[in-house]
Amino acid sequence: MNIKGRVMAVNISEKKGVVKKPIEVGVFREDYGLVGDAHAGKGIRQVSLLGVESVNKMKEMGVKGLCHGRFAENLTTEGILLHQLPVGTRLRIGETIQEVTQIGKECHNGCAIKQQVGQCIMPTEGIFTKVIKGGEIRPDDMIEVIETL
Repeated sequence: MNIKGRVMAVNISEKKGVVKKPIEVGVFREDYGLVGDAHAGKGIRQVSLLGVESVNKMKEMGVKGLCHGRFAENLTTEGILLHQLPVGTRLRIGETIQEVTQIGKECHNGCAIKQQVGQCIMPTEGIFTKVIKGGEIRPDDMIEVIETL
C-alpha cells in the first residue's frame, strides 16, 4: 500500500483542555508521545492526528477561526483520510513510526466547536497513535502508510 500525505503542523500544549500551539519541531519519544505535551504518556492515546480535510468540513459548516491545533490535535495532516485507516496501521511520520490505536473519541461537554455548530469532527475523524519508534517531526515531513492489518 503506497498511501502518502504530509504534516501541515506539529501542535503542543502544556495543559489539557486548551488549544494547542504550532511548533517548529516536535520530539516524539517511543511509547510516550510528544515531549512537553500535556497528553503524552503511557497508554494508547499518545499522539492525536487530524486531517485538514476534516477541518475543512467544519469550515464548510460555518465554523470560523479554525487554525492548526484548534481541535487539540498534535499533528495536523494533509493527503490521507486518517479515519479510514484500520486500527493497527503503522505510519512513518518524519523520523518516527507510529501505530494507529483508536479512531475518534468522545467529545467533552465543554467543546467550544460542538457548542458553536452542534457537532465536532474529532469524535469521528480524529485518530490516536502510539509511538513505536521515536524521533523528530516537522511541518512538511512526509507521512507514509507502511503497514496495514
